[in-house]
Amino acid sequence: MAYTKLNRSAATLTKNRTEGSISPFSGMCVTCVDGCIGMCEIGKSAYRGHEVLYPQPFGIITAASEKDYPVDLSHFSIMGTAVGAYGVEADSDKATFPKVTVETSVGHDKGIKLKVPFVLGGMGSTNVAKQNWEGLAIGAALSGTILTVGENVCAMDDESEIKNGRIVRSPDMENRIKLFQDWQEKGYGTVAVQANVEDTRLGVQEYVIEKLGVTAVEMKWGQGAKDIGGEVKIKSLKKAQELRKRGYIVLPDPEDPNVIKAFEKGSFKEFERHSRLGMVEEESFMQRAEELRRAGAKYVFLKTGAYRPADLARAVKYASKAKIDLLTVDGAGGGTGMSPWRMMNEWGIPSVEIWSLLYQYLRKLDENGEYIPDTVAAGGITFEDQIYKALALGAPYFKAVGMARSPLAAAMVGKTIGKRIEEGQVPVYVERFGDTTEEIFVTATELKTKYKERFKQIPTGAIGVYTYFQRLSQGMRQLMAGSRKFALEYITRDDIAALTRDAANISDISYVLDVDKEEVEKILKS
Repeated sequence: MAYTKLNRSAATLTKNRTEGSISPFSGMCVTCVDGCIGMCEIGKSAYRGHEVLYPQPFGIITAASEKDYPVDLSHFSIMGTAVGAYGVEADSDKATFPKVTVETSVGHDKGIKLKVPFVLGGMGSTNVAKQNWEGLAIGAALSGTILTVGENVCAMDDESEIKNGRIVRSPDMENRIKLFQDWQEKGYGTVAVQANVEDTRLGVQEYVIEKLGVTAVEMKWGQGAKDIGGEVKIKSLKKAQELRKRGYIVLPDPEDPNVIKAFEKGSFKEFERHSRLGMVEEESFMQRAEELRRAGAKYVFLKTGAYRPADLARAVKYASKAKIDLLTVDGAGGGTGMSPWRMMNEWGIPSVEIWSLLYQYLRKLDENGEYIPDTVAAGGITFEDQIYKALALGAPYFKAVGMARSPLAAAMVGKTIGKRIEEGQVPVYVERFGDTTEEIFVTATELKTKYKERFKQIPTGAIGVYTYFQRLSQGMRQLMAGSRKFALEYITRDDIAALTRDAANISDISYVLDVDKEEVEKILKS
């Protein structure tokens, strides 16, 4: 079985000429003919070169791996039961699914309250995140969860003020944070601001703590989509030159006279901006965590990507030693920005495997009596069954899951429908529900009742995120009630079963035919 689809993808806007006859190991057409215009990835690379490294069209898409990993969450099944109840009296009139609570709290003092056990992962300077930030930020606030501002926001802000190599003001960052804070309710959720190498040197986290009222910051080692720093496309020569002065890698060199001529001539239309590689060292990590706390951070997080097991062990151990409040571990495959396409498919440890290792490492520290950071599992999670399975896979250490692409999709759809309503051009597929915001969005009446006149200020992108999250919340309640678990704290690894021996071996979750073996024997002998 081939896990990878080679040489053609919607992500790179490529396809094979002989779509029905493709070599499984090279991805090439079985018959590659002279005279073909080059629709496949090899052909397109012959005339566009490095541009074909990245998903396209940049700025209006998110992308995720299309590799068919050997094991994923579909290889597990949730175990329901007809007996008892945890967290509520075992009474049919009392143990109803609306009674299930999906609220939780994280942090060293459990001071960050969450209405839902899913948080928004970091989305930074990419166009697609910026263009949908209003929906994401307000939607997260309405939902009562954590919103993470990703890397490179301040440096990419055209209106940023930088003095002596440090950020003094960034209107874009101010707006991103304020959108959440203005709609935050009863202390639920928080804004966390990430930092990579460039952000750290610019003093971004100190700036948001001191000037913008941010109490949670996140150190970042990487993400599930790529093995290197963040990338974006730049359409302006002036901006490309400015970013190069700020220390970014910009390709091709925007200061080279020949490159400038080629750009002005139209030979290429975009520059690539790359971040530098971070260098993880225990001493500097511990030092940085302390610096952030001295600067006023109440909560310090760590986000790491799908690196090799030794790096995961470092993340767990360093997070324990530094008493990190929230550790997020991202599995391979997903991405909200411009991760190189082959890298997105071919590097890193997939989600189930890395979460299984993560559980093992956390358990070892726990058995030794060491500090265990609250932990978030991220990597391709989109629906309530996956949320449940991920939490069970890492129970009792996993407190929430991280999501990025799916909330962004909800924000984009909500925004698009809102525009169509304004234009009086509601698509037929949607029009069957009505032609107003209140008719189309099923949570609109609830929000309108709650916020009254202020409801008009809620963008439809935010309503989209909120409505999606409400669906996930109810779905979680139903699944949890079926397992008779009426609060997240009662979810255990026994609440799921592996459907294949491979999944069982990887995760150490019981194979479905081995579940309850001892209890079954007792029942049958009684």
